[in-house]
Amino acid sequence: MAACVARRALAVGSRWWSRSLAATRGSRPLCAVGGAGALPPVATATTRRHLSSRNRAEGKVLETVGVFEVPKQNGKYETGQLFLHSIFGYRGVVLFPWQARLYDRDVASATPEKAENPAGHGSKEVKGKTHTYYQVLIDARDCPHISQRSQTEAVTFLANHDDSRALYAIPGLDYVSHEDILPYTSTDQVPIQHELFERFLLYDQTKAPPFVARETLRAWQEKNHPWLELSDVHRETTENIRVTVIPFYMGMREAQNSHVYWWRYCIRLENLDSDVVQLRERHWRIFSLSGTLETVRGRGVVGREPVLSKEQPAFQYSSHVSLQASSGHMWGTFRFERPDGSHFDVRIPPFSLESNKDEKTPPSGLHW
Repeated sequence: MAACVARRALAVGSRWWSRSLAATRGSRPLCAVGGAGALPPVATATTRRHLSSRNRAEGKVLETVGVFEVPKQNGKYETGQLFLHSIFGYRGVVLFPWQARLYDRDVASATPEKAENPAGHGSKEVKGKTHTYYQVLIDARDCPHISQRSQTEAVTFLANHDDSRALYAIPGLDYVSHEDILPYTSTDQVPIQHELFERFLLYDQTKAPPFVARETLRAWQEKNHPWLELSDVHRETTENIRVTVIPFYMGMREAQNSHVYWWRYCIRLENLDSDVVQLRERHWRIFSLSGTLETVRGRGVVGREPVLSKEQPAFQYSSHVSLQASSGHMWGTFRFERPDGSHFDVRIPPFSLESNKDEKTPPSGLHW
């Protein structure tokens, strides 16, 4: 009989999961702590020897929520695929895929070094390669446990002109890379708790996975495509700290007889080493096609100075930028601190801010 173990820290590194799944060699039960305030699913039968009272939340019992499947090395996951996030540990479901261009500056290029230009910091020209990402829903039960490591309201939109809010968010909506998907199956007809789950997906036991897209999901995807689309991903590693940036165009607004263009950018910081480091400062350079170059410095990011360790190796957040031009570039550095007090700078890969001039009106509401 297989057993599971409760996890005390949520941000489990992908390296731990790789070892765990490799050892399973087949389907194993996926378990979670039951009851109010439950932690998300955490482990497999290979961890039986670690099960002890100090690993189990007081007053909670473990319950099976599904069975792990073998991750796909090739091909895409289908709409309705249940998964565990390999970095942040939350349960989720795939809505639909995006085919993005990944510009990985860690991959050696045959192109010689280029001189510094407004797009970045004098490095190699990088050719993009196709990479699959997924639009997903996050299980609402897991959101409180990942809020310190990843924003659960990171997908934002421009509000209507007559709305007092500048931005609004769809809670529990995320983008996940193919390699971060740990697929599992469940016999539960509503295995993910999210207000959009049953609005977007229909249970069909004859299908695999047994959740198929409703017409509302297809319509929502089509109408909001310009504001959801993930097209470019930029990645670079400095001293074992990997920075991944995904920019999104949000639309244009008119303000004081001028056009203001908005973008959202999602950043993930990953510590690929075992040494503990802490983010202390950010330094941005923002170039606008109008000819302006702005410098932004500050403490931490989104009001935090996250610690990246072997146990919690990643932090993910989103922010916004606006320009009075239809395009521009951003690049910069993050300053990290080691336990001995020394500092080092980590490069943020340069990325373009491009607008879609044919789509000037952001969505008004969810566009069902």
